[in-house]
Amino acid sequence: MTWQANNLDKNKHCFFGSSGGFSKGKYASLNANTKSYDDKEDLMKNLQTIANKVGLEKENLVLLNQGVSNVAVYIEEASWDSVVADGTVTKNKGIGLCVRTADCAPVLFEDRKNGVIGAAHAGWRGAFKGIMENVIKLMIENGAELKNIKAAIGPCVMQKSYEVDESFYNQFLEQAKENEKYFVVGKRKGYFYFDLPNYCLDRLKKAGIENIETAYLDTYTLEDEYFSFRRFTHQGLVSEPKDFPNHVSVITL
Repeated sequence: MTWQANNLDKNKHCFFGSSGGFSKGKYASLNANTKSYDDKEDLMKNLQTIANKVGLEKENLVLLNQGVSNVAVYIEEASWDSVVADGTVTKNKGIGLCVRTADCAPVLFEDRKNGVIGAAHAGWRGAFKGIMENVIKLMIENGAELKNIKAAIGPCVMQKSYEVDESFYNQFLEQAKENEKYFVVGKRKGYFYFDLPNYCLDRLKKAGIENIETAYLDTYTLEDEYFSFRRFTHQGLVSEPKDFPNHVSVITL
């Protein structure tokens, strides 16, 4: 299932799901994880399918070497897996900023008036460390105006599917007591359920973004529509850390 935010230019962005591609087996079908053991020819077809949606060639996609950081970088040209960062910003036309996820929250940004776009890989660690705020800051440094920046939070793991332990819970309460509102007590003693999309949403609001749309689509439970690292792990399908499928969210000028 692809999802597009109503507040972003519909011809210039897309949050892709798992369907519509060429990969087979556990990677079926629109896998974009170039570090996985998926068939390379299938991967190339998938990336071209993704690029086609926003009027580009696959060589024009910016595919980051993502981690769990708050590092945002300005991008001049497309590259694959060479730039180590979790957020990107550009004013350059003809390239597509991408975020690859399989439970983490992809966040896309645009200021069409000033011709600046951004993308953030907001897993809990990146969001906690300020990746979204760093993308916004970098956009403003490159000509965007805060009042004109629109943001969209794509499909990610929802609270009902996101069980975390007490140490996770305590980190957030140490950051701010008010973070307690993003947790509900779990079924197991010492465990909680965490609300990632609303945590991201509120941080965007605190950063001054007023125009925000959130998908509220659960990558874990929508098994036929989305990849989920957590679900794949529970099913015993992740034998090596990088060998799992993920989807792409892309935005271009």
